[in-house]
Amino acid sequence: MSSIKPNSIKNIHKLSIAPMMDCTDRHFRMIMRKISSKALLYTEMVVAQSLIYTNEKEKFLDFNDEEHPISIQFGGDNPTILKEAAKMAQDWGYDEINFNVGCPSPRVCSGNFGASLMKEPEKVARCIESLKNSCNLPVTIKHRIGVDKDDSFMNLNNFVRHVANAGADRFTIHARKAILKGLNPKQNRTIPPLKYDLVKKLKNLNPELLIEINGGFTNINQSIEALSDFDGVMIGRSIYKHPLRWSEIDQKVYGINTKSKSASDIIFSLIPYIEDHLTNGGKSWDICKHLINLVEGIPKAKIWRNQISIKSIKKELDINYLRKLTSKLKEMGY
Repeated sequence: MSSIKPNSIKNIHKLSIAPMMDCTDRHFRMIMRKISSKALLYTEMVVAQSLIYTNEKEKFLDFNDEEHPISIQFGGDNPTILKEAAKMAQDWGYDEINFNVGCPSPRVCSGNFGASLMKEPEKVARCIESLKNSCNLPVTIKHRIGVDKDDSFMNLNNFVRHVANAGADRFTIHARKAILKGLNPKQNRTIPPLKYDLVKKLKNLNPELLIEINGGFTNINQSIEALSDFDGVMIGRSIYKHPLRWSEIDQKVYGINTKSKSASDIIFSLIPYIEDHLTNGGKSWDICKHLINLVEGIPKAKIWRNQISIKSIKKELDINYLRKLTSKLKEMGY
């Protein structure tokens, strides 16, 4: 195993948007890129084995140039397959590769990857080594603080040291343990208590490692406060459900002097992208199911969302109608 190389990622991403199944597809990522030019974006988890054996690789790999910086997240436990997946990710132009050791889904764990792999640090280390040796991209890992009863600080620290020695460039740690029997994935995001202090202790014991904190962050000020203890903060469901609440990421987190965008600004800027998607046979609902989350906390927001949703689902939404509804938002100052 290689020795630990401190701060091996030159461009440290202070804030990232978590990989979320059925959420962080390329359309949502385009919306987020209009909100922040700097936050690191992630794909949904891609099962490495599925990628290797499919004839539709672009379905898993395609993204838009505007999405950079972007990391692809892989799930798997076979170093040989992960090796091939890493080569594809590099050839496709991704900025990073992330290895999933945090998902508590029964479907994922039955394949012996995701959170269940935390119980096998040697296997995880082999997977990280295989990814590292197959490409020139940073290889990072996302995991929990523990699994089931294997939740002691000693186990967590041993796991991290094993993976660090294998060459992992950054650790994104969801500060909850995963309970694989008895809780579903949604419950695993809320019921196990958050233990930021445990991750802080880990960082203090391993100051040379890049450690990003994840779990429970609901606003920018919380994130900025966490950056005093950690190298980065990952935001999940809060940013998906309430994207506009995070419209000042570039200003407050990255110190960029830029004007915050309104919901109407963002939607108008996306119209060429939406028009292109529709022209190429895409469905309006593919994008609008994410777009509706931009409009909340304003007069008649629910009516606006319903109008967009119904028209999209019925395949009756055209660009002119979208412009008309968005112009109404603009007139109200939103």
